[in-house]
Amino acid sequence: MPIEAKISLMNSTEKALSSQVTADDMNIMLKTMADVLQDYEVIEVGLHPDQNDDLLESYLDALKVEGRSQKTIERYEYEIRRMMKAISVPTRQITVYHVRAYISAEQKRGISERTLDGNRQVFSAYFGWLHREGLIDHNPMGNIGAIKVPKKKKQIYSPVDIEKLDDKCLNLKYSTRNRAIVAFLRSTGCRISEVTGLNRDSVDLSSLEVVVLGKGNKERKVYMDEVTGMLLQQYFEERKDNCEALFAGAQGERLKPGGVRAMLNKLGDMANIEHVHPHKFRRTLATNLNRRGMPIQEVANILGHEKLDTTMKYVVLNDEDLKNSYRRYT
Repeated sequence: MPIEAKISLMNSTEKALSSQVTADDMNIMLKTMADVLQDYEVIEVGLHPDQNDDLLESYLDALKVEGRSQKTIERYEYEIRRMMKAISVPTRQITVYHVRAYISAEQKRGISERTLDGNRQVFSAYFGWLHREGLIDHNPMGNIGAIKVPKKKKQIYSPVDIEKLDDKCLNLKYSTRNRAIVAFLRSTGCRISEVTGLNRDSVDLSSLEVVVLGKGNKERKVYMDEVTGMLLQQYFEERKDNCEALFAGAQGERLKPGGVRAMLNKLGDMANIEHVHPHKFRRTLATNLNRRGMPIQEVANILGHEKLDTTMKYVVLNDEDLKNSYRRYT
């Protein structure tokens, strides 16, 4: 769908009528035009915009200098290039109407609000950086607010869930390894990328401590309980491979995040537990530590969060938690 031709038509219309209608009427008219034009294909004859600008490469270089992870950089590049291809105009010529039309088209394509808002944040970061650096005159994201995302009640694993997952590991191949993985995720709250990136020498079984390399290549220390230490020791004793990774695959290679997710999905099906995934262990640990009285700042340190707001989103409070807190303080 040639979004550029539609935007060109809207820009021309706005210019022609700017002295004849009020600003409010203009906004209503342009929004209506954008909605109506979604059902039509508009072609601007003779328009061949030049896409060969180097602004994106400069931005990606800046992200590298800031220490952003390769995964983050790749996601930003993918989403920005995808948007640029759809809009099909040079970066310096992109307006708020281009971006709105693109987001509207994505909505009609069925993309979820959460994904759309995540992409909006990527675009805001990109154009905001370009504007601050003086590489573009106007930030097209300046008037595009957050996309409302429906709030879903987040779930955590119950103690019974954990017992079921551990029990079902015994029915799978590599049961010792899988039990160690489940216990490690449960007790450390590490991200799946951190777990699969760890080496054996990162774990001190005597002190039950682990040195983790987290987001932004920042090291932090996490802790595990005695059960996890015992399962890891048993796993190490059974291993026959020479792989340095903490958890290895069937061929003695470093286990990948996808392999862990697949294993957890299978366990969830066997144990009849919905939404079994690695991140749920982080939320469970954060909630349990908070319920037991650990200060939120310390919980944030365990999870590797820089902002307390992020940690607060991980803590799941139910009605019983709130009632107990109310009784305690009244």
